[in-house]
Amino acid sequence: MITEALFVSALIFVIGTLGVIVRRNVIIMFLCIELQLNAVNLAFVAFSRSVGIEGQLFVFFVMTVAAAEAAVGLAIIISIFRHYESVNVDHFNALKW
Repeated sequence: MITEALFVSALIFVIGTLGVIVRRNVIIMFLCIELQLNAVNLAFVAFSRSVGIEGQLFVFFVMTVAAAEAAVGLAIIISIFRHYESVNVDHFNALKW
């Protein structure tokens, strides 16, 4: 049971990583990062079945960080879109000094 969950978790994480590397749309990249966080959550839950409840506690903290990241990340994306009228990474370099 744990090997199947870890295999699915690894597959989801690889899909998220490929999405961040290949795609140039900031919103798609943002969703792929969220996909990676969910893959890590799945691995934590799979390990918590055999090790103990601590994995589920880590999932709670990862979900809290993901919620904060979603709020701040979407605010930054909206701000960049209002300024550049595009969410393509190649069209702006707003985070450089």
